[in-house]
Amino acid sequence: MASIARRPDGTHRARFRDATGKEHARHFTRKVDAQRWLDEMTAAMVTGQYVDPAAGRVTVREFAEQWRTSQVHRPTTAAHVETMLRRHVYPTLGQKRLSSVLPSDVQGLVKRLSLDLAPATVGVIHRILAGIFKTAVRDRRIVASPCEGTKLPKIHRRRVEPMTLEAVQSLTEAMPDRYRALVTLAAGTGLRQGEVFGLTVDRVDFLRRQLTVDRQLVTMPDRAPYLAPPKTQASVRVVPLPQVVVDALAAHLAAWPTDGFIFTTELGTPIRRTAFSDRVWQPAVKRAGLSGVTPHSLRHFYASLLIRHGESVKTVQARLGHASAAETLDTYSHLWPDSDDRTRAAVDSVLGRIEKSAWNDAAD
Repeated sequence: MASIARRPDGTHRARFRDATGKEHARHFTRKVDAQRWLDEMTAAMVTGQYVDPAAGRVTVREFAEQWRTSQVHRPTTAAHVETMLRRHVYPTLGQKRLSSVLPSDVQGLVKRLSLDLAPATVGVIHRILAGIFKTAVRDRRIVASPCEGTKLPKIHRRRVEPMTLEAVQSLTEAMPDRYRALVTLAAGTGLRQGEVFGLTVDRVDFLRRQLTVDRQLVTMPDRAPYLAPPKTQASVRVVPLPQVVVDALAAHLAAWPTDGFIFTTELGTPIRRTAFSDRVWQPAVKRAGLSGVTPHSLRHFYASLLIRHGESVKTVQARLGHASAAETLDTYSHLWPDSDDRTRAAVDSVLGRIEKSAWNDAAD
């Protein structure tokens, strides 16, 4: 039911009831404006686009916390999302009402973040925020998302420059004895750091010279390290073990026997990433005279070896546990052998015959 009533002060009171029976009213100086508003509200209800103006009065922080706690995220992802919101979104937008956030507010946030953060990180924060506002639209709290049309900083992908064999050797020698086999394993299998830390003896088949990757070690600040499924389903894989890795693991287990985690701290406890980086990795990198080398650098080294020895994109994808061949190509396409000479030879072998035939016909 909708109606327009003229009030004693000359204004026009337009009112209607939504699908729940709740009454909404606004006052207008002109009757035509009141009628236009009623027509818009009626059309919105008929098309399913109606949004109760009061629904968007909740703050961004309140709604975002409801959204965050209802998401089906892996623990590490959930912790990352919470950190991004707390550090970068709430200080600026947290106390604003959902319905009051404008596209210019989001663009301003992106601009400020871009002054201190990498473009990729800004993109991650924007995707989280966009997901929150998309849910708000779906819940009929706001009409449209203010994240639509945001101009993000351009991400310039750096070409992967794999470590040299000499660099890997120097790093191995600079590592404490307890962790030298860890470097050999990562460089010889391409396992991610969490997969290396989570590798247990029962996942290594020395007879068949292969290991199974179906778990990774997850370390979070407020709980003990625990085993969890790998990054994606594609990450579950069987990786062939080169003899050099088999020998390194055998020597390591002879020196530090275990029936659980292959690599542990001096106390026999699971390795935490931050502590390992601060106390073991970074000092070893420095002793080796290297810079910019991370555990992931060993994964790139492994990929470069496979490519150099003629392995296909699909094989490299499978060994690394990438979700798609596109991911592999996006990262390593520049490492595959150049095909310029083969291209020239292919064209010359066909067009060359045509050109020669044309010259012979002209001579006749």
